[in-house]
Amino acid sequence: MFFRNQFANVVEWEEFRDDMIFWKWSNKEIKKGSKLIIRAGQDAIFLHGGRVEGIFREEGDYDIDSQIIPFLSTLKGFKFGFNSGMRAEVLFVNTKEFIVKWGTRNAINIPHPQLPGGIPIRANGTFNVKVSDYIALIDKIAGIKSSYYVEDIRLRITSVLDQLLMEWITREGKDMFNLQANAFAISNGIREDLDMSVTNDGLSITKFTVMSFNYPEEIQKMITKSASHTMVGDLGKYQQIEMVNGMASGKVQGGGTASDMAGMMMGMNIANEMMKNMNQNNQPNQGQGQGQNQNQGQPQNQGVAPAPQEGNKTRPNFCPNCGTKTGDGNFCSNCGFKLV
Repeated sequence: MFFRNQFANVVEWEEFRDDMIFWKWSNKEIKKGSKLIIRAGQDAIFLHGGRVEGIFREEGDYDIDSQIIPFLSTLKGFKFGFNSGMRAEVLFVNTKEFIVKWGTRNAINIPHPQLPGGIPIRANGTFNVKVSDYIALIDKIAGIKSSYYVEDIRLRITSVLDQLLMEWITREGKDMFNLQANAFAISNGIREDLDMSVTNDGLSITKFTVMSFNYPEEIQKMITKSASHTMVGDLGKYQQIEMVNGMASGKVQGGGTASDMAGMMMGMNIANEMMKNMNQNNQPNQGQGQGQNQNQGQPQNQGVAPAPQEGNKTRPNFCPNCGTKTGDGNFCSNCGFKLV
């Protein structure tokens, strides 16, 4: 005795994985009473004889006999027999946009006039890919494959990526030692070329990003050193800042040689600055102070100061007799007083 739905089956994506781009339900006969299950983020495409019969995008459970077959292009009038079913394939497509990491397999030697062998550069980043054309996807990929993974598209992209990186770095990399500054233009150019290479297969590269360019260690050290010298115009000030930061952070401390030398250098610099400031402040007031001291006790209208002490051979900045600023001579240019 046979039950009505004894041969009924459920058509669904049985092996759903987050890294699967599509999966094909095939080699099974759909019986009367069978159901189709479409989950969120999936589209179901009915195929018969390699031809697309219908595309279903709304998630839910469907009775194939009453809700699916009436919408199939050439199978609208199909009737299930008691023991016979419908031979068909159902392609489930993951509709999400995949974010895929990439990295260069080997260092790319970018030509440079100062380096005969070129600059070996590695790079890494991400690209976004999604299915954009079901007909092309079935014609070029799904027609011969039962499933397709993110890893498959990643391997395909990276196989041509080295060549595209060299082309766009050479075109947009005006400063080979600071490629990150042109990463946006390089990324856009590569995305357009990659998208053109996969569009015939029903795929689309919606975004391509270069996260970083990596140089050999010796070149990176040279770039870092050059950048630090460029950023710090006053090397002396840079050394002072570094010493202060080191002592403030505790990296330069204790009684070791580094601490002693840092303290000595800071002390010398501070002393030099203090002496310089004192000389600058005292220079214009020195003569005025001497004139005031020398003129104490004398009538204001005379302006006569006592002669310098005997044995003092230093030429004063102002005449002790009349207060006139002295020059290079041994006598005052105003009153003739002997200065030395």
